[in-house]
Amino acid sequence: MSITLYGIKACDTMKKARTWLDEHGVIYAFHDYKVSAIDATSLQKWCDEHGWDKVLNRAGTTFRKLDDADRQDLDQTKAIALMLAQPSMIKRPVLDLGERTLLGFKPELYAQALA
Repeated sequence: MSITLYGIKACDTMKKARTWLDEHGVIYAFHDYKVSAIDATSLQKWCDEHGWDKVLNRAGTTFRKLDDADRQDLDQTKAIALMLAQPSMIKRPVLDLGERTLLGFKPELYAQALA
């Protein structure tokens, strides 16, 4: 199974996820949005799987600093465009297990998925 962890290196939640994976001997590739951006196909897949409203991180500073016009009338197309322009707005981490993804970091869900 090929596993990829998507996120931003400096994020505290990302650090927890990476530490958990390392401590449990899970081999994974790390994809940093800040370095390598993200493609629309991946975002579309994640939004289809989880719902765009869960993939879009509205609690983060980047989203809160948006103009009111950008925050209004959100739908999946607009949310994906915002996340492509500013990947910091993507919920972190995204753990791609191949057949499915996990959104956010919860140790019990990682343990269950990787058992």
